[in-house]
Amino acid sequence: MKKTNTKERILNEALRLFAQKGYDAVGVEEIAEAVGIKAPSLYKHYKNKRAIFDSILERVNEMDAEYAKDYDMPEGTAEEAAAEYKNIPLEKIGEYTKAMLLYWTEEEFSSCFRKLLTLEQYKSNEMGRLYQQYISGGPVKYISDVFFEMLNSESEAYQTALEFYGPMYLLYSIYDDTGDKAKVMALLENHIESFSERLNRRIADKTKKQPEKERF
Repeated sequence: MKKTNTKERILNEALRLFAQKGYDAVGVEEIAEAVGIKAPSLYKHYKNKRAIFDSILERVNEMDAEYAKDYDMPEGTAEEAAAEYKNIPLEKIGEYTKAMLLYWTEEEFSSCFRKLLTLEQYKSNEMGRLYQQYISGGPVKYISDVFFEMLNSESEAYQTALEFYGPMYLLYSIYDDTGDKAKVMALLENHIESFSERLNRRIADKTKKQPEKERF
């Protein structure tokens, strides 16, 4: 088993404490104590608590990019990667969605980060912005970009993204509090399946109507 170095332990213990108590409620001394070192030793690795938080953000961004790459999901906006967005199969979106539920609930680092942002979102503008970016508005915008390439309508794509992500967003909290994790995953799979059927019908209907529009 790979031994975690001190700098890594500081990052993990700090995030765990932030998720439990909130960012402002945790001091450097408490983080150092959780790691099993003295505060002066912690400062050899991070100059202050803010530097620890910045490293947490950096780690989350790296993990996000790794997951997107592992599931062949495009990065950037629809304008930057239009062809990639247009060619994403719904099955791939479904697999990525299931992976994201586990990422934000089972993966300790990202799960603690989500809980931190949920706890702190109303305490500061920065935390509120980060919550939007990672947990609520950001994912909806990403999914909306994907659906825009399928539906060719910005308003319809955004509404469709809300319909898709809304249940998933609720399932994060349900998954946290239930002992029957498999049931929640089954709910998500049923949601993805029924949603995909509806979306495929919608795309097919738009395709049928397109020649009629072109004749006018």
